[in-house]
Amino acid sequence: QVQLVESGGGLVQAGGSLRLSCAASGGTFSRYAMGWFRQAPGKEREFVSAISKSARTTHAADSVRGRFTISRDNARNTVYLQMNSLQPEDTAVYYCAADQSGLGVRTGVVEYAYWGQGTQVTVSS
Repeated sequence: QVQLVESGGGLVQAGGSLRLSCAASGGTFSRYAMGWFRQAPGKEREFVSAISKSARTTHAADSVRGRFTISRDNARNTVYLQMNSLQPEDTAVYYCAADQSGLGVRTGVVEYAYWGQGTQVTVSS
């Protein structure tokens, strides 16, 4: 069973950048597709971006495509989310998640078995 710990959140002004990291332990990291999700107050958790086990395939939500980039380093057991051109509507708790199904890059919350505790991202206008 894999454990996930996010870091890198914080407060940033609109137009700024942040890089989130998610460190995995307790499992074979390269066996998991990885995803980033976010949840704003009063809203459901939503898909942000995902990356395949080998990093050959990525997918991003329309709302972040072109601004956010997901990547992974299997040697370091870490997945990253580079967030540029941040806007107030990006304010949320960001979660990383691991999918062991082997079914490729998926976007559904229920499809990910393992979750981190989340890191807060706040974008001021």
